[in-house]
Amino acid sequence: MSAMNLQVLLASRPKTVVEVGNFNIVETPVPEPKTGEVLVRNHYLSLDPYMRGRMSDAKSYAAPVAIGEVMVGGTVGEVVASNNAKFKTGDKVAGYFGWQLYGISDGTELQIVDDSNVSLSAYLGVLGMPGVTSWVGLLDICAPKSGETVLVTAASGAVGSAVGQLAKIHGARAVGIAGGPEKCRYVVDELGFDACIDYKAGKLWEDLKAATPKGIDCLFENVGGEIFDTLLARMNPFSRIAVCGLISQYNGEPYAMKNIRSVLINRVRMQGFIVFDHLPRWPVALQELREHVACGRIKYRESIAEGLRQAPSAFIGLLQGKNFGKQIVKLI
Repeated sequence: MSAMNLQVLLASRPKTVVEVGNFNIVETPVPEPKTGEVLVRNHYLSLDPYMRGRMSDAKSYAAPVAIGEVMVGGTVGEVVASNNAKFKTGDKVAGYFGWQLYGISDGTELQIVDDSNVSLSAYLGVLGMPGVTSWVGLLDICAPKSGETVLVTAASGAVGSAVGQLAKIHGARAVGIAGGPEKCRYVVDELGFDACIDYKAGKLWEDLKAATPKGIDCLFENVGGEIFDTLLARMNPFSRIAVCGLISQYNGEPYAMKNIRSVLINRVRMQGFIVFDHLPRWPVALQELREHVACGRIKYRESIAEGLRQAPSAFIGLLQGKNFGKQIVKLI
């Protein structure tokens, strides 16, 4: 094949904040699929906060990306050559080919998807890993009861936006935290949250008390740091916390928690989770999410960067909260 494959490699490990120089963009020949393999031309790449952890060699739940390797990431695209009977040319598929235009697979981690009634990119967001993360963290870990207050941080993002909408669907009161009035208006007016707190407004505690007059029964935590610490002081007795992410801590020094005693005093159940530990729950989660998206009960928004060469700067923007909704890169 005469086409060239564009790839983004990890060039160095960030010492603190991620910089464009931590990546290296190269061109390589497009690989030829062997017996049992398929070649996929990726159409969209997902950018997610967990990738920051994979750039570090610190001990974690998954192996780090090696220096000189393609950055990891979810993708959706089209089969352009197949030597595997389970896939035919033209099939749309979701996989994990990372930051590159083309990928080879033996088919074990590929999922055929239907984009006839929904955007192909949705399988990187609400109908993919972020959507299942929202579903598992809210319904299996937080398990809100009708009438309870669910608070979700990073509420306008891919995960947080789905959490709040699922909470409303299941009869709970949904309160979000987001950065800036535009994002908060979107969370309330478009997504249907009951309230949204702008953490950039400079009066987090006052606004939090006003938005949660009966306290917090379920917290879906994506941010960490000072915001998380403040929320701990509003947790109700026997409340639940699903710790999904700590994005504010990925680049800087760890934050010293001041209100951690609330977990003891209020007998709070707090659980960190990784969605890939819950694979048996994916089918039922995706079925429910598809039904909600199809009939408009769950809405979603995307921030789209154009072209693979923009992936590093778009990822840095994601870590800084510049994205609005799910951050993806359009590759074709």
